Order: sequence, then C-alpha cells, then structure tokens
Amino acid sequence: MKLASLKDADPARGRDGRLVVVSNDLAWYADATHIAPTLQAALDDWDRLAPMLENLSTDLEHEMIPMRRFHEHDAASPLPRAYQWADGSAYVNHVALVRQARAAEMPDSFWHDPLMYQGGSDGFLGPRDPIPLSDESWGCDMEGEVVVVTGDVAMGASRDEALAAVRLVGLTNDVSLRNLIPAELGKGFGFFQSKPASAFSPVFVTPESLGDWWQDGKLHRKLMVDLNGQPFGRAEAGEDMTFDFGTLIAHAAKTRKLGAGTIVGSGTVSNRGADGGPGKPIAEGGVGYSCLAEVRTIETIAGGAAVTPFLKKGDTVRIWAEDDRHRPIFGVIEQTVE
Repeated sequence: MKLASLKDADPARGRDGRLVVVSNDLAWYADATHIAPTLQAALDDWDRLAPMLENLSTDLEHEMIPMRRFHEHDAASPLPRAYQWADGSAYVNHVALVRQARAAEMPDSFWHDPLMYQGGSDGFLGPRDPIPLSDESWGCDMEGEVVVVTGDVAMGASRDEALAAVRLVGLTNDVSLRNLIPAELGKGFGFFQSKPASAFSPVFVTPESLGDWWQDGKLHRKLMVDLNGQPFGRAEAGEDMTFDFGTLIAHAAKTRKLGAGTIVGSGTVSNRGADGGPGKPIAEGGVGYSCLAEVRTIETIAGGAAVTPFLKKGDTVRIWAEDDRHRPIFGVIEQTVE
C-alpha cells in the first residue's frame, strides 16, 4: 500500500494535506478522506483503519473505484508536519570519513551507540518544492536518506518491538547547511540553524508491500541521486548500515515513548569502496555518494582541499529508489535551489 498527502489549495485550511491511496505504478490515486482525513489521523488509529486503507488500495489496483491521475507536483510530503523527526547516522562509514577530514578522533562508541539528533518537524518541504537558500556561503548540501514512520512505541522498547512498530517506509532529502554546522556544534548544544526543512518522497509505503526489499529493518534497494541531471550516487541502502531501523527506533525510545507518526531517518546512505576504503565516484567505477560533504571529505583526505562546490541557486537534486522494472518505488524527490 502506498499513501500520499495532496496539498490543499488553502494551506491555512489544510496544512496537513489530504490523504490518498496511490496505485503501485504511481499513476493513479483514490481519495481516502472518508477513512481518515490525514495520514496522521490514520496513524493515530492504525490497527482499525489500515485494513480499510488496504481494501481501498486493492480496489484501486483493480480499477473498481473512482480514481484520478496522480501528479507528484501536487503532493506534499506524506506527513507535511510531524510530532517527531529524529534523524540518526546509521552509516558509520560516512561519519568516520567526515571526522577524518577534519582530523577529529572517532570514538569507539560510535560503532555501537547510534548518533541521533532531533530535527524541526513543524513543517516539511514537498517532494517537488524548491530548496530555499538565503546565502550560498552557508554551504547547502543534500542528504539522501531512508526514513520510517512509526506507530506508538513504548519507552524502553526492545529492538524487535521497535521494528514491529514501523508502519511506513520512504525517502528524504535532509537538507544541511554545512558551513553553519561547526560553529553550532562548537557551542555544545547541537544542530538548529544548520538543519532547515527537509523534504520527503511523494509516497510512503507499507513494509509488507516492499516484500524482500525490506529485511532486518533495512531497505535493500539502491538510493539513486542525480545532481543537475548527472548520476551522483547509486549507493546500496541495505549495505554498510551499522544500525538497522529497529536499533535506531529503540535508541530513540530509551528514555521516552514515541508517538504515532514519529519519523526516524537513517542518516546519509554511504557505502565503502570495494577495497574497504572510501567510496569512489560513479565515473571511476564506484557507487558515488548521497551528499556533497562526503565527496568533499574524500577530496580533502586525498588532496588537502575540497574541490566540489556545495549547492548553489539553480542546482537541481533528484533522489529516488527503483523497483526491478526501474520504476520509482516512492516517487521522486526533485528540488531546485532558489
């Protein structure tokens, strides 16, 4: 089952979007507001409403109900705002490279205790909305990630209990302002200005619908990233993921319960090179990268300075994952910096 939220013509009247069920090929949608007006409302009463949404999805696939063409430009992020947005850093290879570039020690705890920050969740960008950037000197970067949405999670939940609470899977472009990060972290109080609004894929998908692509709390598909129409990243999301989503969710729930609709991110998807070292660009036979910071880090390690620039106005980022027929599973995040 694939779920999306369509934008309301009057955001003040419907800033949480209008819930729809989307066909597997992302071509059609059926209105689902007679079951739940919004995705958050569906998540709040998931055990009762999910079977109804599944039936609607089946009817849509069999063309048994009224349906309309699904246009991703009309979609908000499936959760246009959320009660909780907690982003981890499950691909420790990425963390190690970034710290190596700035000659920072890599604590051993990073390999068994996940990194996580609490991001702003009062408003997300739509999957085709522009990335607003006031100052290019802030170092704007994309970050291609996998995300999950949970139901209610009890405080102290085990990894298996946490994994069982996953209701939906999707993608995000977790925008970062890299040049603001060092000063903020230097204050010892975490990210704020350096982490503006993120965008999410046009649809979120139930784990059951992903079949074998969803195993052991990981999405086993390539995360496709293009920059200005050129292949930039083709990393395998199921590889080199030190912490699966069950572990990430349990980490977030260690000292608090998580409410239905909590979004948990994987952090930047990152693969090691075939030799176990830093990954290589696609043009050199590697799988590339899911953010600019990583390639800049490798350039710094190899040559003493970064060469690849951060995003500037007019640059376009495209993020998606494909099925076996090369069709987007979650739709496409495509954003231009403005």
